[in-house]
Amino acid sequence: MLLFLIQRSVLKELVISFIMSLLFLNFTLMMEKLLRLSRLLSGVGVSADDMARIVLYLQPQILILTIPMALLLSILLTYGRLNADNELIILRSCGMSFRQIAKPVVFLGIGCFFLSLLMSFYLGPRGAEALRQKVTEILTVRAPMTIEEGVFNTSFKDIVLLVKSKPTPDSLSGIFIVDERKKDEQKVVFAQSGQIMKDQESLSFLLTQGRVYLTKKDAVTELLFGAYQFKLTPSVEQASRKNSELTPFDLLREAREKPMFAMGYILEFHRRLSMPAVCLIVIFLGTSLALIAGKSGRLGGLTIGLLIFAVYYTLLLYGEKLAQAGTVPHVVGAWLSFAILSVVSLVVFERVNRR
Repeated sequence: MLLFLIQRSVLKELVISFIMSLLFLNFTLMMEKLLRLSRLLSGVGVSADDMARIVLYLQPQILILTIPMALLLSILLTYGRLNADNELIILRSCGMSFRQIAKPVVFLGIGCFFLSLLMSFYLGPRGAEALRQKVTEILTVRAPMTIEEGVFNTSFKDIVLLVKSKPTPDSLSGIFIVDERKKDEQKVVFAQSGQIMKDQESLSFLLTQGRVYLTKKDAVTELLFGAYQFKLTPSVEQASRKNSELTPFDLLREAREKPMFAMGYILEFHRRLSMPAVCLIVIFLGTSLALIAGKSGRLGGLTIGLLIFAVYYTLLLYGEKLAQAGTVPHVVGAWLSFAILSVVSLVVFERVNRR
């Protein structure tokens, strides 16, 4: 009974540390993504409801990365605190084995493993797709509202737009457009009038009575037109689905149907499996490192945890590059970092357990 109460108390502290670590890591990674999105959305304005939805849709993708990290940090922080306060020494002197002391970590680690699988297999792809659709919707609906008479508009990336007048919300007159989306070919468009056309994935202008100047290197080409559709795709990515929006089963199907791009799909599939599996390895690594770290306390645990994952992600990217270059089989490249972390974790765990 006493053993159960001790383990429950440790598990409670682990869960609190895990939640705090998860919030810290999610906030840190989310800031980078929000800053990148803000450059795209800054010209159109975003409501509080839209921003809340964007933050919500970002969470599953971020959680795929942060759940294993938060698990390791929570173990290092909790057991580092117990070690610094000599509580681990007291527990071991009372007859508790290292495996019994580490038992609360097993429960939390297994829970994190299944939570990470849920994010990787289902919620992550759904969130990525919903995010792309939401950002496209915001830009498609609101970007035309930012077009003002006699004001240079830069709401669209690499495009400058100027209109002389705007008789109705969807019609334009006296249009001047500079298109620099193709770096090697600049396009300048003049038109007497135009109509704003919107659909689910893109925004376009139906221009009438004008001319287009195409500049490529030292050559300039002039084209006259009666009607010309100038199409925009105001989204974070192209309309086609990204790898992050595909479930593991979709990735395998795409790899079969598109052999030219199969390596990218296969490596993403292995990453979806290896990231949740890291939670199981952290069970063995976390408590061992907390004891080895001695009395370094919370700051030492935080430093060690971040350092381990920095090395892990470096090895992960290195292995994937080797696989893409054909130096090693894709299975070896995708699981290289996991295999190294597993060996180190088991060796360290057994060494601490024998003390």
